[in-house]
Amino acid sequence: MGGNAFDFQSAWSHAWQALGASVPAGLMEQLLARYAEPHRRYHSQQHLHECLAHLAPALHLAEHPGEVEIALWFHDAIYELKAQDNEAQSAQWAARSLAAAGLAPDVCERVVALVMATRHAALPPSGDAQLLVDVDLAILGAAPERFAEYERQIREEYAWVPGWIFRRKRRAVLRQFLARDPIYGTAHFRERLETAARRNLAQAVR
Repeated sequence: MGGNAFDFQSAWSHAWQALGASVPAGLMEQLLARYAEPHRRYHSQQHLHECLAHLAPALHLAEHPGEVEIALWFHDAIYELKAQDNEAQSAQWAARSLAAAGLAPDVCERVVALVMATRHAALPPSGDAQLLVDVDLAILGAAPERFAEYERQIREEYAWVPGWIFRRKRRAVLRQFLARDPIYGTAHFRERLETAARRNLAQAVR
């Protein structure tokens, strides 16, 4: 599922309007260029588009809607396959951009925390982080065909990893998500995706 320029432009403008700031010139194009990098198969404009589509009907749940929206745009802004600090680099880019647009330090700090929550190293502590992480993990509850495509895309991103190593590490990652009870932190996503996510993950782990 691709996203055309109008889809992205509308969502981008909405985020900055919610933040109460002017839209920075050229920043959206820089971000979209990152999401279009050739080494990305899953963490691409398709993923960003799907995330924005999942967030829109749940945005009313956010305490700081604009911050969740802008954090979503930045959450995979930097994605280097062999790097360990992609989220940290993405978060710092977000912080610099928000500060340059005149946003207050507390806003920048919250957005940094939101982006860092998408490392999935721990269960999110706050409502906004839960919402953002649920959006990022919505793919786990996708229709079987899309979930299968997602698994293929992840494998293509890590094509340089030997098959047996990839399968072992991938299975461990999927088991971690399956062990979460629940997988989704918000009732909105639990009601819509929890059952499908558990089915997809169990089948993938098998």
